[in-house]
Amino acid sequence: MALDALAVIPLHQGPSFSKMPLRTEAWQKPGNLVKPPVPSKSKLTTIEAKRIMSVLDEAIYKVELVTLLSYAITHPEALEGMPGEGVAVAVREHEDLCQVLLGTISDLQEKDLQLQAEEEAWFQDCLAAAAQLKASLQPQMQKVRDSSRDILRLLLTDPSAARLLRLQALGRSPEAQRFIEGLEELRGFLFERLLTSPMEARDRAQFIQDITRRHRRNQEVIGALETELTARMKNRDSEVEKENFVIQELKNHLHQVLKFSESSLLRTKQEAEKQQKADSRASQARLAKLQQEILTLRSQYHNLVMENREAEQALRKVPAGGGHRGCRGTSFLLPGATDPGHHGSCHSAPCPQGSTR
Repeated sequence: MALDALAVIPLHQGPSFSKMPLRTEAWQKPGNLVKPPVPSKSKLTTIEAKRIMSVLDEAIYKVELVTLLSYAITHPEALEGMPGEGVAVAVREHEDLCQVLLGTISDLQEKDLQLQAEEEAWFQDCLAAAAQLKASLQPQMQKVRDSSRDILRLLLTDPSAARLLRLQALGRSPEAQRFIEGLEELRGFLFERLLTSPMEARDRAQFIQDITRRHRRNQEVIGALETELTARMKNRDSEVEKENFVIQELKNHLHQVLKFSESSLLRTKQEAEKQQKADSRASQARLAKLQQEILTLRSQYHNLVMENREAEQALRKVPAGGGHRGCRGTSFLLPGATDPGHHGSCHSAPCPQGSTR
């Protein structure tokens, strides 16, 4: 819209270095970098070289002063102690011009927003107002430029005021500080270039070519090493994968062995318990059988004892001289009788018939 074609330049302009490529980041030298040839001269000898360096030094000095104007506007106490009132008055007038310019820019932005929101009936009026503000913007910007030049001129004619303003370097914006550092780096490069003779320039070019070739060789070596490293890493990964597979197989086998041993142990334990129960039942059966046999033998023994007692009683009832003549009685001990040698009774059994004395 209306602001699309508007390019507002900075409020405080110094020398134009916008077309000059600058490095704003600090350059760090590698520790193993071969040092380039050092110029044989340490001071500028030609008038042209001295003029070039003086112009660049003056530009850096002016940029340092101009970049502190914004801080001086927002912090009036930074101007206290300056001799005379010229610089302070110029800074206040510059502040007023900047405020007017910022107000115009704000109104122009507001008109641009209205152009986006208003209906077609109001479009032409808003467009005319925006064009009028845009037309008044260029003169205001020129006034700000002229005011910046006037303040810079006053500071250059009053070294004490410029020195007092430069003491406020901490108030400079980071962007302005990087710009000044880039200018100082440019000064060092230009100073070294002016000190270099044509022969030294050829040596420097040869040095750069040598460094380039060395860098190319190093890159080739690095590429080969990276390729070898990649291959070795792949081999290592494959070997690790194989070892992991073997380890997993061993773990599975060990798990199966443990599972089989547990099942075998459980089965053996169950069989042992069954065998123990069977042996217990068999021993109980044998014990019952033996007890039954003992009872049977005791009964038989008791019956025999009773029979022997009856026989003894019957024999005792037989007279002592009875029996067949000529027969010698056979003596025997009855159960419960005492030994004949110990004054026991000797019973004579009848001899069988037909036997002689």
